Order: sequence, then structure tokens, then C-alpha cells
Amino acid sequence: MKWIDTHCHLFMHQFAADLPQVMNNAKKAAVSHIILPSIDNTSVEHLAAVCKQYPALVHPSIGLHPTHINQHYRIELEKAAEQARNNQYIAIGEIGMDLYWDATHEHEQADALIFQLNLAVKLDLPVIIHSRNAYNPIYKILKDNYRGKVRGVFHAFSGNSLQAKQLKELGFYIGIGGVVTYKNSGLRQTLKETGLSMVIMETDAPFLTPEPYRGKRNEPAYIPLIAQHIADATGTAIEEVSDITTTNAKKLFGIE
Repeated sequence: MKWIDTHCHLFMHQFAADLPQVMNNAKKAAVSHIILPSIDNTSVEHLAAVCKQYPALVHPSIGLHPTHINQHYRIELEKAAEQARNNQYIAIGEIGMDLYWDATHEHEQADALIFQLNLAVKLDLPVIIHSRNAYNPIYKILKDNYRGKVRGVFHAFSGNSLQAKQLKELGFYIGIGGVVTYKNSGLRQTLKETGLSMVIMETDAPFLTPEPYRGKRNEPAYIPLIAQHIADATGTAIEEVSDITTTNAKKLFGIE
């Protein structure tokens, strides 16, 4: 079995002390590819250094995270666009909207999302969508303006089967990670109803650590543990979870 971690932040300080061991753990767990979405322009250099250190295993994505949007966000967007045009990135992301803590900059977040969706269309790259308390406005933007024009994944998907169906109709996948292992998560029911056809694996490491390691740092080596919960929820063998999610990820991101 092989696995692809489609969302991981190995460039963050939580991995500074033992990154080689983390990568060795990932290889032992049969993780063959890891995608690193950027947060803002301050993360690009650190992300590039990890990719340079592990070129066959790690792939970079470029984007401005919605929680990092401030009064200078247009400058940040132009810098990200310049990076995207002049370097080899696998996707545009992590982009989207986050209205969980503060909806003050909802207009700016929507504007930044549209800017980056347009960039993805121009460069023919998939997008990695961050959506927290913002499914409806993001879905409306995609449905009204980008149907058939952009492909991607809703990272850390936590919605219901109706929302999953809506996203599938738009050509999107859903990223499933450690949340599926949590006792009160509704994801198991969603997956039971939707199946594996639009699922890709992710960790969001160092965040969203699965049980029984919740409260500790997450890492790519936990992908098989997450996959077993997906297999249990969908009534399939873990080998099938590996085959389908890996095929989905390779198709979306153009990974060989």
C-alpha cells in the first residue's frame, strides 16, 4: 500500500528539531508523497527549503491563507502570484475563507479567494480550499463563477453528505484527516453515505492529530491510522482506501 498526504505543514517550527526522523517515519508508513500548502509569503522560503531537502517526496503549493489576510493582503496576493508564475508549484493553496473567529474581513477574504481562483484558472492548477464556518459563501462563489473552470479539494472537510455531493458536482474532492477519528465527529456518517470516490487523505500536520495521539503533534506517518477509520466507516478494506485515495490524489495534483 502507498499513501499520499495531500496537506501537511512540515516547514513550521514544530518540525525544526526532528524533521529527518519525521520523514523517516513517513517513509516507513509507506507515505510516498507529501504536499505542503503555504500560508503567506513568510512561509515560502521555509517551504522551499524542505522541498529542496526532500525533492522526490515533498511538493510545494502557493497561496495566501484566509486568516493571514490583513490591510496589506493585495500586496501579499501579488507576491504569491509572482511566485506561482515563476516557480513550479503543484497547486494554489491554502486559500479560502475562515469566519470562525472573526468575520470582520469577510469581504477581503472573498476578494482574495476570487483573485487566487482566477490565478489557478490561468495557470491550470488545482486549488486547496480552507473553509471554516464559510461553506455557503465559498460554494456560491465556485458554483456561480467557476463551475467547470477550476478543480480542487476542500481541505479538512467536516460537512455533511449533501455538501459532499454538491462539491462532487463541481469536480472537487474532500480531504479527510484526523477529525474522522474523533468520537463525536459526524464524518464517519458522511463517508458511509458518500463512499470513497471523492476522498483524498491528509493530516494537516502538525494540527488535527488523530486518536489516540490527540493533543500531541501530528505527522504524516499517522495516515494509515486515519485510513483505517475511513475503511471502517465505509465498510471497505484498507487496501481499497489506499488504492482509491492515492489514485484520486495523483489525478488531482498530477503526481506520477
